[in-house]
Amino acid sequence: MIYNNLGASDIQVSRICLGTMTWGEQNTQEEAFAQMDYALEQGVNFWDTAELYAIPPKAATYGKTEIMIGNWFAKTHKRSQIILASKMAGPGPGFVDHIRGGHSQFNAQQIPLAIDASLKRLQTDYIDLYQLHWPERPTNYFGQLGFHAPQKPAEFTPFEETLLALSEQVKAGKIRMIGLSNETAWGVMKFLETAQRLGLEKIITIQNPYSLLNRSFEVNLAEVSHHEKVGLLAYSPLGFGVLSGKYLNGQKPKGARLSLFNNYTRYSSPNAQKATELYAALAKGNGLTPTQLALAFVNSRPFVSANIIGATTMEQLKENIASIEIQLSDEVLAQIERIHSQYTYPSP
Repeated sequence: MIYNNLGASDIQVSRICLGTMTWGEQNTQEEAFAQMDYALEQGVNFWDTAELYAIPPKAATYGKTEIMIGNWFAKTHKRSQIILASKMAGPGPGFVDHIRGGHSQFNAQQIPLAIDASLKRLQTDYIDLYQLHWPERPTNYFGQLGFHAPQKPAEFTPFEETLLALSEQVKAGKIRMIGLSNETAWGVMKFLETAQRLGLEKIITIQNPYSLLNRSFEVNLAEVSHHEKVGLLAYSPLGFGVLSGKYLNGQKPKGARLSLFNNYTRYSSPNAQKATELYAALAKGNGLTPTQLALAFVNSRPFVSANIIGATTMEQLKENIASIEIQLSDEVLAQIERIHSQYTYPSP
C-alpha cells in the first residue's frame, strides 16, 4: 500500500480509501464486515462514509452504513487503526426530505446535531475527517458543468458561521479535520479565505468526482488543490462501475447498481459509452483490465490524496485495492490523453 499525507495535515492515509455507500442496500452487514476486515489486512486505513448512506438515499436506509461501521468497531475494537471520514448532508427537498425535512443547513444549530447523531451510529467519540456533502447554496455540482446565476441573491449559511461551528466541534474533540465535497473552486477559496481571516479550521480535503469519464477537477480545482494543499478524495473513479466495462454492449449484470437503479445515468451517455469502449480496448491491448487502467490512472494523479473505491463483491474489492500496484507507462498515459481529447468530460 502507498501512504501519503491527508491534504495539508500530518495524518498518513492509504492512497486507496474504502468507500462504503452500498452497505445497507446492496450489501449486508456480514458482507460489510468482510470488506472492512479484508481492506484493513491490505493496509487500507482510510474509510469514507456519510449520514446519507446507504445509496440511493431514502428514509429506510438513512444512517445504515454508519451503523454497520459502528457495529464493526464494537466487535473488533479496531477504531484506533482507522482514519474515518463522514459527511453531513446538504439541503435538497424531494431528494433528502427524510434528513432534517430536506432543509439541512450548515449552521451553528444543525452541525452539532448532525455530528452527534453520526457519532452515536458509528459508536465512536470522534470522526477524523468531517465533510460537507454538497454546497448549501445553488451552484453547479452533481453533473452540472455550466453555472446559472440565481435570479435573486441566494440565501445560505455564511461561510463564517459554518466554519466557526465546525471549528468548535474540533475544539470539543468530536472531529479532527474538516473537508468539502462536490464543491467549486470559488467555494473552496471562500472557505480558505474565511479560515485565514478569522483564524478558524482550514479545509484540508475536497471530495469530488474524478475519473477517466470526468476530469473536470483538472480545471481550476487542481490548481487550488496544488497551491493550497487541499487534497482530492476522488469519488466514482469507475463512474458507477461503467469504466469496468461490465455494462458494454447493453449488458445489465444481475445485482449491479445500474441494473437495479435505472435513474443512475450520470456515466451512461452515448459519448461515455464510446469513451469507455476505447479505454477498455486500451487496457486489453496493454494486458490490463478496464478496472485496473481506470483506477491506476486516478492513483497516479499528484493532486489525489486518496482514491475512494467501492465494491459489492469481494472479487471487485480485491481487484480495486490491488490497482495500487500498477504503474501506467508514459505511452499508455499518452494514449489516455488522446482518448480524452476526443471525448472530453463525457460525464461531468
